[in-house]
Amino acid sequence: MGWLSKIFKGPVNRVSRGHYNGNSHEGYSTQHTKSYGAHGNEDEDMDHAIALSLSEEDQRKGKTIDTGHDLDEDEQLARALQESMNDGPPRQDIPIEDVHPESAPASSLPSNIFPSSGLRVCAGCKSPIGRGRFLSCMDSVWHPECFRCYACDRPISEYEFAVHENHAYHRPCYKECFHPKCDVCSSFIPTNKSGLIEYRAHPFWMQKYCPSHENDGTPRCCSCERMEPKDSQYITLDDGRRLCLECLHTAIMETNECQPLYIDIQEFYEGMNMKVEQQVPLLLVERQALNEAMEAEKSVHHLPETRGLCLSEEQIVRTILKRPIIGPGNRIIDMITGPYKLVRRCEVTAILILYGLPRLLTGSILAHEMMHAYLRLKGYRTLSPEVEEGICQVLAHLWLESEITSGSGTMATTSDASSSSSSTSSSSKKGAKTEFEKRLGEFFKHQIETDSSVAYGDGFRAGMRAVERYGLRSTLDHIKMTGSFPY
Repeated sequence: MGWLSKIFKGPVNRVSRGHYNGNSHEGYSTQHTKSYGAHGNEDEDMDHAIALSLSEEDQRKGKTIDTGHDLDEDEQLARALQESMNDGPPRQDIPIEDVHPESAPASSLPSNIFPSSGLRVCAGCKSPIGRGRFLSCMDSVWHPECFRCYACDRPISEYEFAVHENHAYHRPCYKECFHPKCDVCSSFIPTNKSGLIEYRAHPFWMQKYCPSHENDGTPRCCSCERMEPKDSQYITLDDGRRLCLECLHTAIMETNECQPLYIDIQEFYEGMNMKVEQQVPLLLVERQALNEAMEAEKSVHHLPETRGLCLSEEQIVRTILKRPIIGPGNRIIDMITGPYKLVRRCEVTAILILYGLPRLLTGSILAHEMMHAYLRLKGYRTLSPEVEEGICQVLAHLWLESEITSGSGTMATTSDASSSSSSTSSSSKKGAKTEFEKRLGEFFKHQIETDSSVAYGDGFRAGMRAVERYGLRSTLDHIKMTGSFPY
């Protein structure tokens, strides 16, 4: 699964200072400068201070209209006004990209000038600027005390400032408001060598983080895949997996705890006229036991990480008998396991599920493995991985949809009407889910829908197209006769 990255720059504007005494105009408008990353380089502070000093020295020299001593005050004001109107429009700093798509460069604001008297009007308080100091920026003039930061409402006395949606900000305030922070370390995401802000983002959760966290050992939740924030310690399972606290809330930790979920999924299958007559044992196991069982099964599994398995071979499996507790360091301790001998009474000996996963993920895996059992018990021919894994993923997706919608009737698009009503009745028995659990279910659906593998991804999409077009029952009949999806 690919990750998203983001790069942007922030705007830089400069303020010019002037002094208005009724006779002459000293100063200049907003200047265009090179954009810098919203974070900025702290090493530039010394260079900036030197540049500021030189700039203010140059400004003191200023561009002054030579009025002469033989002109009266009205003539001097007229010449100052004419000189100001002859100046070209100031250039604006245009940000290349901002953290929010709605960000835009400062629009040109009309200069507030009264031609009749030559008086300038402050863009802040809207009152005339009399004799004394003024600021010229953002295509307007301001009293120094009226040019304020939109965030902190304090006057902007610095030479440089930032603009967002026609509002001025101190550089630190702009950074605090718009510079992205890492969701893992809570620090401002640093700029790269080119001075650009670059970060990674999870494609579903959009969790933003510094690129360095991909290689510094920051753990991810084994369920939702979110990175562990520094202020929230994940639970460490005995096999090294990490589980976030939200996923832990509904995690299933022992075999007995999983039985009600097993019954729910059996009812889901019955509601779709796909009853599994044989009672297949369901066992919750550790990762090592699951891997050992997969090797003994002598079958090829196509997922990069095995989280469920439908067995047909007789063997002894160690299952979890008692729910573990959380010990020091947020580690799982006191887990009790015991052997379970699988005896062949039919084509399926057991279904194994990895422990410690949230209810919705455990259920989707169980719905997938239950479909493997159904195909074997109903005498389906040996199918290609794309067809068998694809239709199993379709059932996992349909079960997740029924859980998320909680009986909203959307199942009617993928199965017969009678099947839908029965599934809806089963779904309506479920208790209300938290917003996170609903979102988590959408994430598991998203994982199925966007899987890039041939067997699980392409197979699911081909199977889903067939079910949506012909219905689940007709699709299964076609698979049984031809070994392929209908087109």
